[in-house]
Amino acid sequence: MDVITVESKAFKELEAKINAIADYVLNKQEADNINEDEIWVDSYEVCTFLKISDKTLQRLRVSGTIAYSNIRGRYFYKIGEIKRMLEERLIKSNSECLNDLVTNHRLYVKERRNLRKNK
Repeated sequence: MDVITVESKAFKELEAKINAIADYVLNKQEADNINEDEIWVDSYEVCTFLKISDKTLQRLRVSGTIAYSNIRGRYFYKIGEIKRMLEERLIKSNSECLNDLVTNHRLYVKERRNLRKNK
């Protein structure tokens, strides 16, 4: 195993360049129009912005009515799947609530990116 030492000035310059690349990649992803239907949101966001209960969402999962992914005990849903549920009137909500869900999800993602940047 080799040990490499770097001056703190050189390390800070390297770190700044890496952060600049990361910012570019994240901004590029935002600039590319991501298909809204492919955005993943968690149960909390769905329940909060569509004004439905956890139990309602659980019933839809158990019955196989809604597609979802379970990652480490958290459930995630695609916006396209939520739209389908609204169109089929399986969820009693409105499109304004769906727009709030998408908008607030994007704000939440930006906030988390900023927190990671500041660490």
